Amino acid sequence: MLVSRSDLRALFRSNDRDVRAVDYFADRRDEWDSVAQSLSYLVRAVRADGFDVQDLEAPRRNVLTFYGVGGIGKSTLSRSVARHLSGGLPADDHWPPLDEGTGPVVPVRVDLARDSGADFESLILAVRLAAAEIGQPMPTFDLALQRYWEHNHPGEPLDEYVRRRTRLSSLPGARNLSGQVQSALADVAQAVALPGTMGQVVGQGLRTVVRALRERHHRVRALAECSRFADLLEATPDQDALSYYPHLLAWDLASLPPKHRATLVVLLDTFEDVGDRVHRDLERLVQRVVWLMPNALFVITGRNRLQWDDPQLEGQLDWAGPECWPQLVGGATQEPRQHTVGYLSAGDCETYLSQRLTRAGRPMMDDVTRHLVTANSHGLPLYLDLAAMRFLDLYRRSGNAPSVHDFNLDFPALVARTFRDLPPEARRVVRSVSLLESFSVPLASAAAGFDHDAPAQSLVDRPFVEHDPGAPWPYRLHALIRDAVREADSTSDDRWTSADWQRAARRAFEALGREDISHRARLVSALRQGLALSHQFGLPLGWLEDAAFQYVDDFVWEPIEPPAGLQDDTAPTPAQALATTLSAIAQRQRRHRSGTARQLRQVLETGVLPPSLEELPLYFLAECDRDLGNFQESLNGMRRVADLGGRLAATARRGLVHLARRIGDFPRAREAALHLGAEGRQDRVLGDLWWPQGSMVLACSAYAAGRDQALADGQVGEAALSQACLAFAAAFQDRPRAAEQIARAEELLAGVSIRWAQTQTRVAALVRDAGIAPDLPQRAEAVAREAEEAGQTSSVAYVRFAECLHALVAGIPEALARARERLTEDCVSGMEFAYLAELTYLMADEEPPASLPRAEWLDDVTQVRARWVGLVEDRRQESAAQQGA
Repeated sequence: MLVSRSDLRALFRSNDRDVRAVDYFADRRDEWDSVAQSLSYLVRAVRADGFDVQDLEAPRRNVLTFYGVGGIGKSTLSRSVARHLSGGLPADDHWPPLDEGTGPVVPVRVDLARDSGADFESLILAVRLAAAEIGQPMPTFDLALQRYWEHNHPGEPLDEYVRRRTRLSSLPGARNLSGQVQSALADVAQAVALPGTMGQVVGQGLRTVVRALRERHHRVRALAECSRFADLLEATPDQDALSYYPHLLAWDLASLPPKHRATLVVLLDTFEDVGDRVHRDLERLVQRVVWLMPNALFVITGRNRLQWDDPQLEGQLDWAGPECWPQLVGGATQEPRQHTVGYLSAGDCETYLSQRLTRAGRPMMDDVTRHLVTANSHGLPLYLDLAAMRFLDLYRRSGNAPSVHDFNLDFPALVARTFRDLPPEARRVVRSVSLLESFSVPLASAAAGFDHDAPAQSLVDRPFVEHDPGAPWPYRLHALIRDAVREADSTSDDRWTSADWQRAARRAFEALGREDISHRARLVSALRQGLALSHQFGLPLGWLEDAAFQYVDDFVWEPIEPPAGLQDDTAPTPAQALATTLSAIAQRQRRHRSGTARQLRQVLETGVLPPSLEELPLYFLAECDRDLGNFQESLNGMRRVADLGGRLAATARRGLVHLARRIGDFPRAREAALHLGAEGRQDRVLGDLWWPQGSMVLACSAYAAGRDQALADGQVGEAALSQACLAFAAAFQDRPRAAEQIARAEELLAGVSIRWAQTQTRVAALVRDAGIAPDLPQRAEAVAREAEEAGQTSSVAYVRFAECLHALVAGIPEALARARERLTEDCVSGMEFAYLAELTYLMADEEPPASLPRAEWLDDVTQVRARWVGLVEDRRQESAAQQGA
């Protein structure tokens, strides 16, 4: 058995100093043996000849999984393993030390619970902080991390960020990280002859490092051995790139001198909250970390078995199937593998109850009571903990050991009895917070209808309330307790009626609406909890309407899962319809637009959304139709939203301008654009109209004005979108300036999720290099393929236009003919995008074919032709100058 610290909650519940309560972890010897064996096998494999940490195709054998029902002790197991590996628990006969050949081990534990506040960035930082305990720089990872940090957290030092976050600052490596990062940067700066410590990993400094890596400069040859290092430094430093940086950390760990090497053990708890999220977006990123760090052991605990061995998940996950994860398949015998966390044996239960509560060194429970509690627990650790707390409470009241008859209870009955033993005000709070996934003391008081916090404050000290200080709201009832409280209430003396529950739900819902949800994590958590309450109790959407529009305004797309509980053939509630709408809108950034369009049509067909919210699915459906090339459907949808005059009316009017531009009706588009105002993003729309005319200075000026206005208003997503368009327009005329604008666009886009703008930035790079970069056709094909996979027709058209420009500047008539053909066949549909095809002839000073529809330009076509011919000639001269140099 393992005995940890005193149980402070229990210690402060009695005046009897002879009473001793400890957090006692019952024997999980088999589970510990699995951890020890897994580490031993992994270390031997990593040290074996032929192991290559950069091999991305070899099967992975670095995942140990423990799964089982709620309350079985998985989180306790995870915490105990982490403490034992870090030396926080003494080794004894039951949990022996690791084999001497295993070597040093550095553990880090991350709780992935939905409401814990943990995100992917925090996971990566936690793993790096663990590695900091080794005391050696991680140069390739730290250089990439510094570049990511400058783009995503401008002006915020990494060490200050870590210090202000309890979950990260509590890790031992927090005090070492900053020094190690600066040491790594200084070494790289010295190696490539840069001044200082290379505090800014951007611009010329970054280019110098990448060039040195690719040329295998003798001073950075050791770093250049990491074959993908330069590619990762050049990649846009967004979350997707961040998910590949663990490859660098694995390489750094493998490159340490043997005397400094240690094995990272990453414990990921509550994994069901990752695997159950919509479309496995977060799970994909986490799995990527696991795959890219084959020299680290990942110990995953959750309610569900890992499904990574299922080949049907290919596409949702990067690596799926038994060939990738041979030891995760059913029937595998070699560690590390998947294990079910079983119930405790009767002997374990007896020992737990004997050691959990003692008085003068002797067990407080007599033999008969222990036997009965053991029998009724069926080995569920949560039951034992509740029984021990009930025993201590009854003892405190009477001064004597309670009767055995007080414990002849099954789990629901024990919860009910524990619940009844609470003071009336505390019972009211428990009932109220059972409606919420997570809560704070003030939120619990408001949900209970109290104007004082004492009952809620006393409740959060109970052992069945879990505390996570890093979560948006720090407290939550154990899931089994939440269910049992609701079930037990049907038989309690002061049970609530359905009307009481309805009133409590309304109080909780309204209290959530009064919370400050300006912080993104709180907004998402409030939406999830509010939608669930509205769905279950039929509450009007109320504040959820404002929250929904705030959610879509931020361009950050955490999944909002529709509340469960209805059959497929049952009409959805308004809350379900709204949640489905928000989920579909978010997912359009990660999948083909047709899937989003289908879901939004289904929502509209139900007719359950209130009129004030109908514009939400209507507008985004029209936007999807536009991207998919469904011109008339998009036009009808945009007009309908504009006519409604709601919150998205100005956005829809802008959409109508975009559609007019698509068919080359520029005068009508400009007339409409001049009435959009700031709310309708007038400056950005005017920029969209100026660049096809060849007026790049006017276009850049308009885009910059739109960006600056958005930043002044705190609208980072709109600013990023305007900046991506500015980079695109600048790329036609001023290549050095375009490089700066592209870099700034990547910086702004790192904190939001706008797939079209990300693609537009990549198109801007193609335009900038048109006629100069020999590999442009291959790059263009890759961008076009990604745009097609997302259903972004305008992006595909711009890529094909860039290919035409490249062929024209390079003077390759055959390539120009092929590029025009692809533009016409892939993108031009009637009048749609015909203006781009027309421009390919105007900028070549050629007459377009009679069969090609003509655009209505803002100026005379002769002026438009002259501007584009001038742009092409300037690019030809620049290309010739570079070749001559």
